[in-house]
Amino acid sequence: MDPLIIEHIAKNFGQTVAVRDVSFRVGAGGIFALLGPNGAGKTTTIRMALDIFQPDRGTIRLFGGPPGAQARDRIGYLPEERGLYRNLNLVECLVYLAGLKGLPPNETRRRLDAWLERFDLAAHTNKQVNDLSRGMQQKAQFIAALIHEPELLIVDEPFAALDPVNTRLIKEVMREWAAQGRTVIMSTHQMHLVEELAERMVMINRGEVVLYGTVAEVRQQFAAHAMLIRGQGQFGPLPGVVAVEPQHEPGHYLLRLDEQTTPQQVLRALMDQAAYTIEHFAVALPSLDEIFVRVVAGEQGQAQNQEEVLA
Repeated sequence: MDPLIIEHIAKNFGQTVAVRDVSFRVGAGGIFALLGPNGAGKTTTIRMALDIFQPDRGTIRLFGGPPGAQARDRIGYLPEERGLYRNLNLVECLVYLAGLKGLPPNETRRRLDAWLERFDLAAHTNKQVNDLSRGMQQKAQFIAALIHEPELLIVDEPFAALDPVNTRLIKEVMREWAAQGRTVIMSTHQMHLVEELAERMVMINRGEVVLYGTVAEVRQQFAAHAMLIRGQGQFGPLPGVVAVEPQHEPGHYLLRLDEQTTPQQVLRALMDQAAYTIEHFAVALPSLDEIFVRVVAGEQGQAQNQEEVLA
């Protein structure tokens, strides 16, 4: 059973359209990425899935049923805006938050020993939350999201305020969670971490889905206009090549092509001429960073053109 299915949901706040039309499903197990620029509707979509907001239209299914109290304890949530009680000490705060998920205090304290040790917080248990650094508070909030061992873990910008060591630690835990058959939904602006961690993704822009599928499929979809070459020759004069970018290793080049030229056409041109020695050829897969910029910039340009026409 898919833990989360969203079908054609929409949400307005007064005259502001937060979510226009969003549909996707998250399968059981693995890490799923929810992406989009600021104001795209990601957090509103998450809050509708958590039954914090009600959609104006569309349907949401959590573990096969509607959102509500019956599903709430099966979900862990790390919000982008942190929700720790800053005047409590660390352990009291985590015990209280776990109790909201139905976990008895004695069991919470038993589980906390291992988590606090792993997250290097064991020496800070008597400190007030307010006295902890931002990174420590982030780790504490992450523990609060998973201490009750949810089937579905939703994390919104989980790596904020973390140094590289603690970023690696959070990644390890998320991978472990997925390996146990649990599901992780991750919303982040750090695209290289999406490439590293996520198997599937959805990108939302202006309240609508603009990309959806596996990370590999999405990168392949945008791979038609660049190629990687290892060899010798003057590649700039080739028809359809608009830029030649030397790579770190000698003899390696990235060739950017115009919209009408395919990598296969360039390869045929290379093979037809004795002036070129080609040792390796591959279609270049763009990074999610590049895809994000292209899709969002393209959407914004189309919207601006429509506004100008209407004006």
